[in-house]
Amino acid sequence: MALDDIRARIAAAEVAAGRAPGSVRLIAVSKVQPPERVAAVLEAGQRLFGENYVQEAALKWPAWRAQFPGVQVHMIGPLQTNKAKLAVEMFEAIHTLDRPGLAEKLARLAQSRGASPDLFVQVNTGAEPQKAGVLPGMVDDFVAAVRLMDLPVAGLMCIPPEAEDPAPHFAMLAQMAARNGLSGLSMGMSSDFEAAIAAGATHVRVGSAIFGARSYG
Repeated sequence: MALDDIRARIAAAEVAAGRAPGSVRLIAVSKVQPPERVAAVLEAGQRLFGENYVQEAALKWPAWRAQFPGVQVHMIGPLQTNKAKLAVEMFEAIHTLDRPGLAEKLARLAQSRGASPDLFVQVNTGAEPQKAGVLPGMVDDFVAAVRLMDLPVAGLMCIPPEAEDPAPHFAMLAQMAARNGLSGLSMGMSSDFEAAIAAGATHVRVGSAIFGARSYG
């Protein structure tokens, strides 16, 4: 199945980049996918999934978690502050921390719960006005501020501009992570995950190449 092909390509990219086998985690992006497609990927052994919408994830993942031990679900879409409480209860990691107000809300929730999901700071590497994310020049200060809130910053995340070569954006993200002592790099999607692995990605987010095209109808 397509999942096997993606796994093989990830393994080959790890070898080509001189990376240790298994050093890249595959996030299967299951948003807006029919349940039978997601179930087939679960049956094939995949246990890490990505969702964009808190309410959609809340409806479908509790039953699958009960059926398939070891499932983890990461939030990879924009997170509204008013959905943060539900998000921290549901996701093992949030890849889209992009503003001070959200960090402050997550810090309050972490203090009250005594725990927090792993957090990735989303960086707007292309400085695109329509896209969420911390601007590159503000990343160091933002990471420092989040750490002062006693939040677990696991790494950085980016979505390069569609019309540009993603490799320089991946390299930029890797440099910023290294500068801030962060090991996690959430970057690379169906069309460019091999280039992301070459640049040091630890998490790649692959949806359509595994599940097929989405239907939003």
